[in-house]
Amino acid sequence: MTGIQAKRRFIVIALLCVALGGALLRQLSAPGSTARDVGTLLMLLWLPIIGNVIAWLIGKLRRPVPAQPAGFEAGSTFHPHALVELTLRAPQLPSEDSLVPEGEHRCALVVDNEGFSARWVVAPGQAFRRGTAQTLQFEFLKPATALPRFQRNVVFRILMVESFVGDGRVLELLGHD
Repeated sequence: MTGIQAKRRFIVIALLCVALGGALLRQLSAPGSTARDVGTLLMLLWLPIIGNVIAWLIGKLRRPVPAQPAGFEAGSTFHPHALVELTLRAPQLPSEDSLVPEGEHRCALVVDNEGFSARWVVAPGQAFRRGTAQTLQFEFLKPATALPRFQRNVVFRILMVESFVGDGRVLELLGHD
């Protein structure tokens, strides 16, 4: 149990004890007395706890695990669909100005307001700096959907995680399955 969970549990137990004490005070007090009114107010401390208890119960119920979004299978062979000219934006902070490493990179290519999942590979020993134009091959997750939108000279933006990180242009379409 984390520290926050322990504190929450203590608060719930303390408020329940105060509410039970209020019920006892109300029961033992004469009708219309101040002590009875104070007991009633102490009993009302139970109300905020109800929401916490309900949230706890809902958290304990098993919810179905959400399906993972479709993506490229790990270790699958790279089959390029398009040759593109790509320019990744230079970082705003000099400390973040590092080479784009070799290996596989996944992104979404955005044309107008449509995004298409894709990946590209930087060959071993071919790392490059952001801000310089590179010619790279891209593979689309769903080429049948993407290729009609990515004809020669189509300009697109590159979305990685939640930021647009570069721009590109289709040079040519490559043979595909």
